[in-house]
Amino acid sequence: MADGQVRNIQALVVPRVGKVKQILGDPIPYRLFDACGSEVLAVTEFLRDLTASDCSPATLRSYAYELLGWFRFLQAVAVSWDRASRAEARDYALWLARASKTPRPRRQDSPPPGAVNPVTGKRHPAESYAVATRRHARAVIHGFYEYHRAEHGHPLVNPFPAGRGASDAYVIAHHNPLQPWRRPGRPAPYQPKAPKRVPRAIPDECFNELFAALSCHRDRALLAFWISTGARAEELLGAVRGRVDPADQLIGVIRKGSRALQMLPASADAFVWLRL
Repeated sequence: MADGQVRNIQALVVPRVGKVKQILGDPIPYRLFDACGSEVLAVTEFLRDLTASDCSPATLRSYAYELLGWFRFLQAVAVSWDRASRAEARDYALWLARASKTPRPRRQDSPPPGAVNPVTGKRHPAESYAVATRRHARAVIHGFYEYHRAEHGHPLVNPFPAGRGASDAYVIAHHNPLQPWRRPGRPAPYQPKAPKRVPRAIPDECFNELFAALSCHRDRALLAFWISTGARAEELLGAVRGRVDPADQLIGVIRKGSRALQMLPASADAFVWLRL
C-alpha cells in the first residue's frame, strides 16, 4: 500500500478461499491450504512447533482457522504474509470488528442473534465476531510471526507487536500480597478491550423445572455431575464405567487442557441418578 493511502474497509471483499484440512493419523492433524490448493508450509511449521509443545488437536485446529482468516485477508489486499506491516494489522483489526460471520441455518423458534437469555443472562452469538474471538485471532497471528522471527529472523517486523509491559500478566499472577499492585502496562496495539464478565446464575426454581423436564435418568445424571463437579460437558461425556467410584463419590474425567485423568468429587445425588 502506498504511503498515505487508506483502504476502504467497508468496501473490502475478503474471498472465502483456502481451507483447513484434517490429516488423520498425522502428527500434525491440521494443515492450511491456500486458494491454489498448495499447503502453506510456514503455517505447517508453526503448527509443528505447537505440536512439539504438546498442544491439543483442538488448539491446533483453532490456530489453523485463525491463520486462515488472516491469509484470506492478505490475499484480498494483495500482500504476502511475510510482507505484512502494521497497516495490514490495523486494517485487519478494523475489518474483523465490522465483518459478519457466515450465516448458519437456524430454527424458526431460535432467538435473534445477540439476544440475551432472560433467565441465565447468557448472550447468544451475534452476527459479528465477538471480542474474545478478535483477541484470540490477534494472539494467534502475533505468535505465528514471533515464531518465524525467532526461528528464521524473518520477517523483521511483527505486524501485531506486543504491548508495553507485556510481562505484567506474569507479575500479577505471582503478586506478593505484602506489596502494592503494579500498574498494568499499555495494551498491545489493535487488541480489543476485554469486557468485564458478570457471573451468570440460574434461579433454583428454573433449575428444578429443567431437571424435571429431562426425559431420562442418563440426562439427569449428566446434569447432576455437571453441576456438582464443574467439569466440561465434553469431559463428562467421555467418562467410562471404570472411572466411577461411588464409595468415595469420585468420577474420573480426561481434562481438556492437560488430557490427564483427574478424579473429581461429585454429589451423592449424581451417583444415585447414574445408578438408576
